[in-house]
Amino acid sequence: MSPVLIGLPLELSDLEDVAVRGRPVAVAEQAREKMRRSRKAIEEIIVAGDAAPNVYGVNTGFGALSETRIDAKEVRDLQKNLVRSHSTGIGTDLPVPAVRGMMLLRAQVIALGHSGVREDLVDLLAQMLNSGVTPKVPSQGSVGASGDLAPLAHLALTMIGEGHARLGDGPLRASLEVLREAKITPVVLEAKEGLSLINGTQYMASLGVLALLEVERLLTAADVAGAMSLEALKGSSKPFDERLHAIRPHQGQLTVSKNLRTLLAESEIAESHRDCKKVQDAYSLRCMPQVHGASRDALGWVRSVLRCEINSVTDNPSVLLDRGETEIVSGGNFHGQPLALALDLAAMATAELANISERRVEQLVNPALSSGLTPFLAASSGLHSGFMIAQVASASLVSENKVLSHPASVDSIPSSAGKEDHVSMGSVSAKKLGLVVDNTKNALAIEIMTAAAGLDQRAPLKPSAGVGVALAKVREVVAKMTADRPLYEDIAAVAGLLSRRELVAAVEAKVGPLA
Repeated sequence: MSPVLIGLPLELSDLEDVAVRGRPVAVAEQAREKMRRSRKAIEEIIVAGDAAPNVYGVNTGFGALSETRIDAKEVRDLQKNLVRSHSTGIGTDLPVPAVRGMMLLRAQVIALGHSGVREDLVDLLAQMLNSGVTPKVPSQGSVGASGDLAPLAHLALTMIGEGHARLGDGPLRASLEVLREAKITPVVLEAKEGLSLINGTQYMASLGVLALLEVERLLTAADVAGAMSLEALKGSSKPFDERLHAIRPHQGQLTVSKNLRTLLAESEIAESHRDCKKVQDAYSLRCMPQVHGASRDALGWVRSVLRCEINSVTDNPSVLLDRGETEIVSGGNFHGQPLALALDLAAMATAELANISERRVEQLVNPALSSGLTPFLAASSGLHSGFMIAQVASASLVSENKVLSHPASVDSIPSSAGKEDHVSMGSVSAKKLGLVVDNTKNALAIEIMTAAAGLDQRAPLKPSAGVGVALAKVREVVAKMTADRPLYEDIAAVAGLLSRRELVAAVEAKVGPLA
């Protein structure tokens, strides 16, 4: 497997490959010269000693202490103290993939050559990634401006041989012990290097990318789930007519309507009620292109924001080299507002997939709505409860999503004695997005499992080819419902098909690519 090259443009899939699949990394040679040039600018300030002008974080304190001059002899202590003092994370630890994503993105920021630090730091991060050394990073403590200070400080703490880390899947141990076992030497931080390790948005970007890629795998699965429910409910495919969507041509709507036309083609079930007197289906069936499509469009914008961010410099101050002379400029590239807004929107867009899915489950289990299916799809209504509480579970997930979809980015609590007087709370946006994605995956799994039971009751009528393959795939992991049984393992099994994209892949093998 070829390595991901740090310092060259990254794709979102590169992050997932490194964070989840352990793909190796290497530092692009093209990046090294730029790093050396920016480092030289910082070293000139150090050589000048007390005669040098104040440069934030190099010979001054931090935050509200930025006007406090630091003696030239104390520069190393300044950086070490910064990392130690900012390692204040609390709560449960981040999962290993999220931390590995942070490490890759922090290395990327430095390798872009505007941080003014030695290339040794990027080499160290690359060594840690390739050796499977993962720092302990608590999940709470960032307000998303001055970047993700506390989470990134915990990452830096391991780099200087302090704090805790794990090797591979092993237990947490003292970082120094883990580094020694991996034959990695911790770094002694020089001027600006502690600051350059903790200034940025890599916590929220890593969590955001991993969550977005997961929900992108759910988008087509949501269309498959909706198609299964529509067939089980004897719904109409007429609302997905290409001509209808051409006169309101939002891209997501066009994509979903095309998917549904492909999924629902040539159905015996549809033919069986072609001449029925029903005029219109419920919105949860009829409006799938408009609702699923809007989520797709929103998530497409989120993807563009994240792709920009993972190839951006979020350090402060930045060493600017491109005007023929070197200038060190303080700014606010660490501020997480672009991500905070995008990740809040991602949570809302994802939650809507679960919201409409749960309404289709209600259609399936409610005998007043289900067009002849047994109440709650039970084998023997009354004696058996069938999928009654599966719908309740879906409702619970959807309701929780509504709470989690309240935007974090509208809040701000000033910090650092008012110097950092507006913050993004993007770390909260990222953290809750992951929860919304998990809830939505499980809600879709409940719908697919419930729709499969409805399709079983339509036999001997056959559904469309696409829906038929989806049903068969579900039946590989979940048996038909012939009597009540615990459903939690069934839900988990179908959710696994969605995470691994196996359900969609099976359908595509039959009907061709879906968007």
